[in-house]
Amino acid sequence: MSYRIERIGPADWERLREVRLAQLLDTPMAFLETHETALAHGEEEWRARVRRVNEPGSIGLVAVTGTPGEWVGTMIGFTPEPGTALLVGVWVAPEHRGRERGVTDLLLDAVVAWARDEAGARRLLLTVHEDNARAGAFYRRRGFDFTGATKPYPLDPAARELEMALPLDRPV
Repeated sequence: MSYRIERIGPADWERLREVRLAQLLDTPMAFLETHETALAHGEEEWRARVRRVNEPGSIGLVAVTGTPGEWVGTMIGFTPEPGTALLVGVWVAPEHRGRERGVTDLLLDAVVAWARDEAGARRLLLTVHEDNARAGAFYRRRGFDFTGATKPYPLDPAARELEMALPLDRPV
């Protein structure tokens, strides 16, 4: 199966909503809202989310397969401060996961290229839930290191989010 990486476009709010709801059912600990909360959002909230990933200093990417194109993965990048990019919204549909398929690697390669070339970032940050070992292992394989910074997970303050960083001045 082949995959291509595309930017989320200004008119893609319904597709973004559909994928977000799937994400929250599949891996609720990886996101900062519940399925119920997301389900209650109206059209304007979804349109606003699409606008945000199309603003300068932001990018919304999807992995697409087939025709007309099924969205099977996402990654979103923001620049919260000069020199730093933040990776959020990472997800790949279960049937498209695995190193052999390469979907997550394709998405991350595109985010890293954006962070370096368009955003001018010197490092890429993310947080991973302490119980999401699979995600942590992927990021470690791709050159991210734990920074030692942690923060409470907003949906369960007894759990922690662990910060990871990738220096962008070296190849990944």
